[in-house]
Amino acid sequence: MKVVALGGGHGLAASLSALRHLTRDLTGVVTVADNGGSSGRLREELGVLPPGDLRMALAALCGDDEWGRTWAGILQHRFSSDGPLKDHAVGNLLIAAIWDQLGDHVAGLDLVAELLGAQGRVLPMAAVPLDIEAEVHLRSAPDRLTVVRGQSQVASVDGQVVSVRLDPLDPPACPEAVTAVKDADWVTVGPGSWFTSVMPTLLVPELRDALVSCTANRILVLNLGEQAGETEGLTPTDHLEVLGAHAPELGLDVVIADTSLVDPRGNLEAAARALGARLVVADVALSPGSDQHDPIRLAAAFSRAMKQA
Repeated sequence: MKVVALGGGHGLAASLSALRHLTRDLTGVVTVADNGGSSGRLREELGVLPPGDLRMALAALCGDDEWGRTWAGILQHRFSSDGPLKDHAVGNLLIAAIWDQLGDHVAGLDLVAELLGAQGRVLPMAAVPLDIEAEVHLRSAPDRLTVVRGQSQVASVDGQVVSVRLDPLDPPACPEAVTAVKDADWVTVGPGSWFTSVMPTLLVPELRDALVSCTANRILVLNLGEQAGETEGLTPTDHLEVLGAHAPELGLDVVIADTSLVDPRGNLEAAARALGARLVVADVALSPGSDQHDPIRLAAAFSRAMKQA
């Protein structure tokens, strides 16, 4: 079973951690718009793709043996100092160093995956670094739309995000990522930061076209709640409507939602049907009220959805 998971950050890591229990033919396709922290500094200084979300995806695919756990910890380790290395993640530096040696983003990521014994492959969604621009109703100016630029700036905006776009608008997709989507049996989208990790994966034209036209079944995993700043005030139904507005031609087959998200009036189920999907409801949170998905519970929800196809 060939599975491709799209997204970024902790959300994609949760999906990959779950899906690796179901298949070894697994590919993570990762957003490359981060402009903050260690990733932003390396991107600006070296002109490379921001490595942070790619690093997290690789760490999620590390094996459960001592080798895998050791390397996952090394990748995620951050330096604590008052100098230039402050807050740099070791994995970001390793990936950037290999890219510098090989001059090829995909070959570099494949080499890191081989070193880690990763149970799957990690690819960037685009071949160039991207920027995110959002139209926002700021709290300080609620009656007009303001353009906010930069992933980290949009993620922490004090207001309501209405829509996002990429700069450049038509970036070159990673060819290997496009091929992976076309060849997949299942493609998953989400969870994750809705406007800065999930929506961007639907805005690279060639990748979106592959997602729309592929024969794979498409699963969307909803977040466990709203995110301060980015999606504050949005209901689970609103999240689906945002996706429909950004990729109106994209149909879904399954929407996975935690039991805490389901409303008694059936609005969420109706919103899923409007996108062509059936709603699969399951306990997928680490604990009641948690904003993190439990990989084992999410794996069970994926398995259930796939068996019912």
